[in-house]
Amino acid sequence: MNVDSVRHFCLSFPQTKEKLQWGETLCFKVGGKIFATLSLDSVPPSICFKCEPAKFEELLEQEGIKPAPYVGRYKWVLVQGLDVLRDEELEELLNQSYQMVFAKTRLSKGSVRKKRRKRQKKASR
Repeated sequence: MNVDSVRHFCLSFPQTKEKLQWGETLCFKVGGKIFATLSLDSVPPSICFKCEPAKFEELLEQEGIKPAPYVGRYKWVLVQGLDVLRDEELEELLNQSYQMVFAKTRLSKGSVRKKRRKRQKKASR
C-alpha cells in the first residue's frame, strides 16, 4: 500500500474523519477517537493502529513492527513502512482497529440509548 491507498481505505469506514496533527501525522478518527495514524514525515511512511492483545504479541515478532511510542501499552503497534505487511493483512488490521475504537465511541452507543429511552417512555405510560 502507499499513502494514498491507506488514506482512501481508512476514509471508507463510516463516519471517519481525518486530521493532520502533531506536525505531519495524519490521524484517522471515528467519534473523535483515533483508530490509526499515518506519519507522513518519516521515510518510509509509518502507520500506527490498535490491535487485539494476542495479535499485538504476534505482530511484534515481525521485523519492522514495534510497540507504538506512548500508546504501546494499550496494544498499539508502529509499522515502520507500508510494505512491512501484505496489503490484505494491513487492511484487515485497520478494519479491526476501526471496529474496536468505534465500539467505544458514543456513536455506537447512541442507538442503544435511543432504544432504552423509547422503552422507558412506553413503560411510564
